[in-house]
Amino acid sequence: MLAERLAAIDAELAAHDLPRDRPVGIRAKKSPEAIALVLACLQRGLPFVLPSVELAADTLDQLFAQAGVSRVLAPLSHGEDGAAVLVGDPPAGGEAMWPPPGASDGGVSFMLTTSGSTGLPKIVPLAPSGVDRFTEWAATQFEIGPSTAVLNYAPLNFDLCLLDIWTTLKVGGRVVLVDQDRATNGAYLADLVTERSVNVVQAVPMLYRLLIDEARESGRVFDSVRYALTTGDKMPASTLKELPELFPNSRLFNVYGCTETNDSLLYEFDLADGNVPTDIPIGQPLTGVTALIDDGNDGYIDGPGVGELVVKTPFQTSGYLNPALNEGKFFTMPDNGDEPRRFFRTGDIVRRHDDASITLEGRSDFYVKVRGVRVSTQVVEQAIQEHPSVIEVAVVAVPDELAGSRLHALVRREGDSKLNSLSLRQHCTSRLARTEMPSTIEIVTEPLPKTPTGKIDRKRCGPRQERSHARG
Repeated sequence: MLAERLAAIDAELAAHDLPRDRPVGIRAKKSPEAIALVLACLQRGLPFVLPSVELAADTLDQLFAQAGVSRVLAPLSHGEDGAAVLVGDPPAGGEAMWPPPGASDGGVSFMLTTSGSTGLPKIVPLAPSGVDRFTEWAATQFEIGPSTAVLNYAPLNFDLCLLDIWTTLKVGGRVVLVDQDRATNGAYLADLVTERSVNVVQAVPMLYRLLIDEARESGRVFDSVRYALTTGDKMPASTLKELPELFPNSRLFNVYGCTETNDSLLYEFDLADGNVPTDIPIGQPLTGVTALIDDGNDGYIDGPGVGELVVKTPFQTSGYLNPALNEGKFFTMPDNGDEPRRFFRTGDIVRRHDDASITLEGRSDFYVKVRGVRVSTQVVEQAIQEHPSVIEVAVVAVPDELAGSRLHALVRREGDSKLNSLSLRQHCTSRLARTEMPSTIEIVTEPLPKTPTGKIDRKRCGPRQERSHARG
């Protein structure tokens, strides 16, 4: 029982008399014991850093040192040796950044981390008030209550857990945990959704692809699901079109957000009569959210156009724990003479269309120069993904002495498809400029490499010889 685990861990923390004006570090893989540990910290008013346990030990030590943690905590399964939690000393060295700006105005509860794709992950402190506002919104929006079963697919450190786990527990619902070691096993996932009568599913597109592949073999559908939410990556049209049959009683949503702001925009799919959009909108701003499109020239786009998405949400952090990282990402702006509002630059390039819908063009850091021309690798991915035999694709830039960069596409096709690189190039000819065409296309039938959160790991999607070297 979760309550029994919580009581045991809380008693152990009380015995150590941890200071409440300093955070603790949590080193925990997702489990009932880990969830009880987080609840105990929340119950005792202890701020905590919750990074991915997949990070290297040195990286974890750097993050804990930066946060100035008083102790590092790890849950013990079923309280081995009579203890419920392992309490370790903090790492030595490093410059502690605690407390973050604004910590005295309502405090900090969760401290999540970014992915670290560009270096050391950034620590993102969240105020209890922001977490409360988010959980209240999520419970109302997706009708999560005491009798609701919500699937948790994401690892414990991921911001998606604010909905999957913490919203559900707050309202007395039932969290159905996915074992991270079996997160790519379609039969296991399908059994879990069916046997636990799951009502709400939130996950990256990979989960839905796994369920679709398994359902083809078994013929089952998931009629207990009332809400199916996709987030974190663009949903391929080939996957999206199969969801109404897979979830016959469900409303389908695309959720857009990031660790710094939490959910920001929401889009409900209308797939009646097989109307599947190839360019999926990321939605409209949630109540209380302001979304602007920066034109790159110190102005904002009022009508149709392309630029960087800038948002302000009721749930967002006031800034990174390390204030030096805020420059260029967070900024304040007056609002019709009211108090200045703090916005976040998402790094996502979006397009607003004539009908006011907003679609994702790509990440600003996914733009590369090919023979002097600026190219978005995500635009290339989208064009390839439109082929009906393509399940998933990653396009990466490879250094080239002449061109500066050349593009390599790693493409997973349907198992019984005859798709080859020549036919795929013919498909792309009418969709891509010459400079956008990949120099090399590699077609595979196995799933592409994934990060711990289920997104495609583009660092491991280079040419075959580079992947072989990385594995070796």
